Amino acid sequence: MIYVGTSGWSYPAGEGRWEGVFYPKGKEFDHLEYYARFFNAVEVNSSFYRPIYPNVARNWAKKTPDEFRFTAKLYQKFTHPKMFEETTGKLAQLDPQDFDTFRAGLEPLAESGKLGALLAQFPPSFKHDEESVTYLEDLIRRFEDYPMAVELRHRSWSDNPDTFRLLEAYRVAWCIIDEPKFRTSVGDVPLTSKLGYFRFHGRNAKEWWKGDRETRYNYLYSPQELQSLAGEVKEVAERTNDNYVFYNNHYGAKAVANALQMRLEFQQPLPKELPGLLLERYPELKEVLG
Repeated sequence: MIYVGTSGWSYPAGEGRWEGVFYPKGKEFDHLEYYARFFNAVEVNSSFYRPIYPNVARNWAKKTPDEFRFTAKLYQKFTHPKMFEETTGKLAQLDPQDFDTFRAGLEPLAESGKLGALLAQFPPSFKHDEESVTYLEDLIRRFEDYPMAVELRHRSWSDNPDTFRLLEAYRVAWCIIDEPKFRTSVGDVPLTSKLGYFRFHGRNAKEWWKGDRETRYNYLYSPQELQSLAGEVKEVAERTNDNYVFYNNHYGAKAVANALQMRLEFQQPLPKELPGLLLERYPELKEVLG
């Protein structure tokens, strides 16, 4: 099965907000229910900033169709300790309660059958060395009863065959990413489990390092680029079970447009009517629809 969606569904503020492009402006409605009309999966971004409250996860499960799947990013305290300390002013010292609290928020999704996978996204500064490998293995073991994917961005991981052996031993997916390429960028990664996990961040190399959390993701994949990425997904899907494809180029709902196009690449049905403002903003999507 191939699930396609976006990284997050709520972008209410800033220049790249989704209101008035994907979401109707000035109307009262539930954003997740609306989103689920168009996609069969979403990657939860909010779990990166704080653990999910169980009652919130329970409501998410109730609002979405039976076939809908959530994946959740691990809490930044687990993967980005420096960012956690800068954001909260607290030391990123882990204790068992941190893991228990995070798991409690996942359980309603798991119980409903809608938890697709966990994503451990590490920053480019997370390099392969003895300490990092030990930490990564310990983190995987703490969540090994859930399907899991790991996003490793520094090429020291792909240059070392021990990474493949570690992820394969725990049946953890090595996340396949698309983003601007630099000297230190991770290289091609092998399949390490029956789970396929793709994250497409865009290719805005000009803004990647100096842009903010919005502008670096201001990129629309061309139809030719989409076809190439779809080919990669199809190749992996032939050797795996469930596959998750998420667009993170969220600026101005570009992720929405590209994810809808990707669904068409896999001949997945779309609603008869798409948001008119989205079609006006991205005529490429209208051309694909015919």
